[in-house]
Amino acid sequence: MTFASMGGAPRPTAGALRLVEASTVRPTSIDIAGYTHQMKTLCPYLAPSLERGYTSWTVYEAAGSAAGVEAELFHAGVQAAEWLRPLICRPQGFLRCENVVVLGEVAGARHRDLVAWPHWALKHLYGPVGIMFGKFFAGQEETTRTGGRIPVSPVSFLPVRAAVRRRDPQFLRATPRLAAALAASGDDGRDVFEYLPYDWTEIRAWAERFPLPKSLSVSEAG
Repeated sequence: MTFASMGGAPRPTAGALRLVEASTVRPTSIDIAGYTHQMKTLCPYLAPSLERGYTSWTVYEAAGSAAGVEAELFHAGVQAAEWLRPLICRPQGFLRCENVVVLGEVAGARHRDLVAWPHWALKHLYGPVGIMFGKFFAGQEETTRTGGRIPVSPVSFLPVRAAVRRRDPQFLRATPRLAAALAASGDDGRDVFEYLPYDWTEIRAWAERFPLPKSLSVSEAG
């Protein structure tokens, strides 16, 4: 195993994810244009973000065990968040969004299962500094909290963007602790790993301490 610098954190690189396409606003490895066009009607920030070239995509393919992919997805999320942090402070930085895509199959694991714990840990780690993480799954039908239909994504991905403090906490009603952290968030430049190890196994154990809503599993929360 080698280590590569990722923001302020070294990232263990064991080959569980293969980089297909580095961050780009016009990915060629996935067909995402139709989907983003449909999503404009649901997100008021997406159209201006796309017009300015502020929405980018990094594409990976699963190439290892479920545990390895889970760990690598977490560190890919860290990389995206740390890349965004200084950009968000610039004019119109709130329109920035980096999307971490995962392709391919892992025996015995759905994408929903692979993404669940990395997503949960990343939300708790970066919510207090104003970074919002979401999750969408290929072919999965989703609805808004008011029952409206969300366009079906052609790929599984983690969107990483600046939090909108006046809007985003409403999407986290099932996790009030997260909602409160996001509502009060502000980036003071802190090292989010100051009191945490970089090892994914230990980070996951840390994330498991945060209480889940009784009616939800970690793959369904937020």
